[in-house]
Amino acid sequence: MKRSILFATLPVAVSMLLFAQNPISGRRDDRAVPGTLSLEEIRARLAESDAHTVFVPDRPLGLTDDLAEHIPADNPLTPAKVDLGRQLYFDKRLSRDGTVSCATCHDPAKGWTDNSPVSTGIGGQKGGRSAPTVINRILGKTQFWDGRAASLEEQAVGPIENPIEMGFTHDEAVERINAIPGYRIQFQAVFDGPATIDSIGKAIAAFERTIVSGANKNDYYEQALPFFDYEPSEDEDPEFLAHMNEVLLLEETHRMSLQAERGRDLFFGKAACSACHVGQDLTDEEFHNIGIGTGKDAGRAAVTGNDADTGAFKTPSLRNIALTAPYMHDGSLATLMDVVRHYNLGGDGNPHLSDKIFPLHLTEQEMQDLVRFMEEALTGTITDVEVPRLP
Repeated sequence: MKRSILFATLPVAVSMLLFAQNPISGRRDDRAVPGTLSLEEIRARLAESDAHTVFVPDRPLGLTDDLAEHIPADNPLTPAKVDLGRQLYFDKRLSRDGTVSCATCHDPAKGWTDNSPVSTGIGGQKGGRSAPTVINRILGKTQFWDGRAASLEEQAVGPIENPIEMGFTHDEAVERINAIPGYRIQFQAVFDGPATIDSIGKAIAAFERTIVSGANKNDYYEQALPFFDYEPSEDEDPEFLAHMNEVLLLEETHRMSLQAERGRDLFFGKAACSACHVGQDLTDEEFHNIGIGTGKDAGRAAVTGNDADTGAFKTPSLRNIALTAPYMHDGSLATLMDVVRHYNLGGDGNPHLSDKIFPLHLTEQEMQDLVRFMEEALTGTITDVEVPRLP
């Protein structure tokens, strides 16, 4: 495959990355600490000219949908609402004993997961499933491993009343939030009334919809692929040539290694990963039994009541997969190589095993190449989030 850069007479403008690479900033002595965000600061923020202006998150390279289509009409994004949701997301006062927040299990510094096999809730209680990442959940058709939540709003308030996770009732959580003056002011300004469990869910969901990722090496490769062997004619349109040159230069700047490129060929070929990990977010958003934890968790069947869904769980996105170990719904596979070996053997046999799971007969080198592709070429930019001070 030819990788030459074809320069036209017009200069090539190299676009900057849309997002920073996941830094977490803020003073460590006041991040997510109650009482460090004053009422004066809150009022000043709410009075800013664009505080209540509706916006749509920037779409990074690789995502193809209009993100506006994934924002509910009854919960548009505004800076004030997203900022309120960000505060709630990091606020441990949404748990009964004040020890657990959304960020405890979905930590920006850990790929928006907790890097644990299963999550820990109040009182050190252990859940039964691994925490999925929040990244690109704006694109999700359903939420949770079993898809039991139809929206991010519904998902956001679920853990609050889960006795193992945050251990509150919704009414108790609402009462606590409304007792905090800084939150009362914000809910009145954003939702025209005191906090309710619905408006708490809407605020957190609004914040979560801004956590997007793209612009990985594979995205640059995909964008440049049509031009690798393209031979322009003498009368080629200058604007087209300028675009082509920019795309090719970006791919060259973000080029994956030859080993990762071999892994990419396997991903979309012999290894058949793209049978389920497909589309802009590398997930079909469907549910499959892949032979993990057989007999221990009903999975999707607990939601649908359909025996055929036994042990089926949602296909996770593979964007930034290197950041979110361990893997699978139960966190039972520690590394990506463990995952590849599981698939290479065809999973653990059971009556409900998906027909997409079968022995792959990959060599050791091919498995290493596949892991290299996922680690190197699928790790991209992620929305930069500053951990907030709290009212």
